[in-house]
Amino acid sequence: MSSDFSRRDFLRYSGATGAAAFIAATLSACSGGPASTGSVGAGSNKDLITAVIGYGNDQSWDPTQTASAFAMAGISHVYEGLLDTDPITREPYAALATELPSDLDATSWKFTLREGATWHDGKPVTADDVVFTFERVLDPEANVLVGNFFRSWLEEVKKIDDRNVELVFKFPFADAAPRLTIAKIMPKHVFGQAGAWDQAKGGKAVGSGPYKLAAHNPKSNTSFEAYDGYNGPRPATVKKMNWLTIVDAAARVAKISGGSAEAQIADNIPYANVDQLKQQGLTVEGGKGMNHMFLMFNTGAKPFDDVRVRQALHYAIDKQKLIDVALKGHGTASSSFLNEGHPDHERASVVYDYDPDKAKALLKEAGISNLTVNLMAVNVSWIADCLPTIAASWEAVGIRTTLEPQDTAALFTKMDQGQDYQVVAAASNPNQFGMDADLICRYNFVEGGLWMKYAGYDGSKDAEALFALMDEATKEPDKEKKKATVHRYLDMIAEQAVLYPVVHTELMTAWDAKKLSGIEAQPYPGINLLQAKRT
Repeated sequence: MSSDFSRRDFLRYSGATGAAAFIAATLSACSGGPASTGSVGAGSNKDLITAVIGYGNDQSWDPTQTASAFAMAGISHVYEGLLDTDPITREPYAALATELPSDLDATSWKFTLREGATWHDGKPVTADDVVFTFERVLDPEANVLVGNFFRSWLEEVKKIDDRNVELVFKFPFADAAPRLTIAKIMPKHVFGQAGAWDQAKGGKAVGSGPYKLAAHNPKSNTSFEAYDGYNGPRPATVKKMNWLTIVDAAARVAKISGGSAEAQIADNIPYANVDQLKQQGLTVEGGKGMNHMFLMFNTGAKPFDDVRVRQALHYAIDKQKLIDVALKGHGTASSSFLNEGHPDHERASVVYDYDPDKAKALLKEAGISNLTVNLMAVNVSWIADCLPTIAASWEAVGIRTTLEPQDTAALFTKMDQGQDYQVVAAASNPNQFGMDADLICRYNFVEGGLWMKYAGYDGSKDAEALFALMDEATKEPDKEKKKATVHRYLDMIAEQAVLYPVVHTELMTAWDAKKLSGIEAQPYPGINLLQAKRT
């Protein structure tokens, strides 16, 4: 697979992680023709869970390439890693491997595969499949999305025998266990065939997990069936699941509303509908995490090459008004690139508290007057709700502002084509992949990475200094020294304000507790039903 292909896929599938990135593409289904999105008697069928997902299912289903909220949630039910992670605690547990590593300071880990583990086509899972998967993850030519989370510390993966593998590190890396949960092991005999990665992108899925894909109908629904041959730690709890993809907020809420509601659970609940659904007897809870709206500046275009201008635009935003009006209170003003509540969070050296006078002073210091800004944005509903407050805030400090919300894919395609822009507002949530600061920052801040190219920041002296400090932190074995170095580069990210959060938000999930138990709201898009039960 060429790096050009990977680049296009990254644009299509991770343009705005956590956003409802609705890509207009025709993808082949896994089986048969389109199935109905409805399920007769779904509300009372205890062998079936019907879920409503507020993100498109027509994006890549290749576990090494996707950042699609729908696909990543589905993949967690179909595939396994050597280790997997609890969706709420994010603690790793043994999945295809028989046990967790005992020595976190070692430079190599050996794993034994679960005896009797089989793929959904009945063939055994072997060490060859593990090696095959990691060769793709580490291959610089393939340049897959999840490779950014492994190539800095993982040297190679070697086969010992059919059921045993060894992972060789470049240096001790204590965060390796949760990172391994990102790499879903894939069958070599299926995806080693010519053209198979395109089929994976289009929805072909053959895993070893508790559920197998029954049907995949892009822009409609994806259904799952319990895999009888599964012998792992979290078996299927129902015989069937049907996940409806409904990006339109009103239609999504309608599917879970009322006494005869078809679905038992829905994610991405609009803040405006929370009270309504609670009054109907549903449980509606939020998950606070890294989900955020960020501003990204084109530092190759004046005056946004001047850090004072970038800082001024952040200081000018009335974040509390934005939280109260657009987010109905379900947000927190950013005080670091990391969200408050993250284990590594501390207030950055520069915090953009609302200060219009400081914004004016910075613009004056930079010699800027009569500035006009065109703010392009993804057309995700909650982002669009935030735009008027941003525009009013900028107008209040003398910045004429035009708003240009548009389809996510269209926006990032323009940027991929090198079209000029000034400022972009979009959504992101690296928590889909993991929680550690190194991973979160490497999602955006990677040498040669697309975000850095979009911002015109890659290759600058400031960027080189940032990347060097990030590498230093990754290699640092001492926990306290590592944490101190992490905070140094988080301060650099805050001070430079090239790509930086305005607010961190709460993601809302609704479910009928009378019909579904074992649910907790996730702080990242999607759902996990591996411990859910019909009641």
